[in-house]
Amino acid sequence: MLENELKSIYDRELRRGATTPGFKREETDLVVRQISQFGEKGFVIYSNLNENNAREVIKHELEYFRSLDQEFEWKVHSYDKPDNLVDILQEGGFTVDDPEALMVMNLHDKHPLLLKKANPVIKEITDEKGIEEIISLEDEVWKVSHAELGERLWRDKRENPESLFLYGVYDGNRLVSAAWMYLENGTSFASMWGGSTLEGFRRKGYYSELLAIRAKKAYEEGYQHLTVDASPMSRPILEKCGFLCLAYSYGCQSPSFPKKPI
Repeated sequence: MLENELKSIYDRELRRGATTPGFKREETDLVVRQISQFGEKGFVIYSNLNENNAREVIKHELEYFRSLDQEFEWKVHSYDKPDNLVDILQEGGFTVDDPEALMVMNLHDKHPLLLKKANPVIKEITDEKGIEEIISLEDEVWKVSHAELGERLWRDKRENPESLFLYGVYDGNRLVSAAWMYLENGTSFASMWGGSTLEGFRRKGYYSELLAIRAKKAYEEGYQHLTVDASPMSRPILEKCGFLCLAYSYGCQSPSFPKKPI
């Protein structure tokens, strides 16, 4: 499948048509929003702008989310228009995260990931205790709190158990690496998340092992494509597994809004 075809499918299914548990989808002629129903940050996941209207639309979205008392992320892809959209968002007070590579792969029954033998140290995680262990691992690796992520993962697993699958690598009873996957409802995509590994347990192939078990599950459930927003460290591993880099994505974080008086 050609890169442009994959990009078109990705945009149609995961940006313009996306629905996400816990979020209300709103679409205008110019943007697609996701509004959190649980007090978390929202998102602008797609926009169709040009040099003439970009600043006015960004101003309107800031006012709209401020009226909801909800900060948000504007997710920009490197092929979005106008070409300087990230710069215009920065002018509007947004801060820009480090870019990530948008990696996409088409699955088929002879794909090496699907033929890889399962490693017995990998277990599926289905309960709150296991998710708490994932969050402790993420906190230790990245040295920041992931409490909001933990709340969202447990809520999604509890309320939509067949759309979220979590896996961990265990050294005895200790969780040393973890990753999860959302089967994106109404699309052909499974999105991959996590993959962090504790120092001292790296370079053992756990990232690839976790990728393989999720790929098998996605394929079993009828999903044809995998997608990952990859760090520079993960991208080479993903490329070896057959992923294509379609673009780069930039998480642009809205400025903080003054809290409304109670």
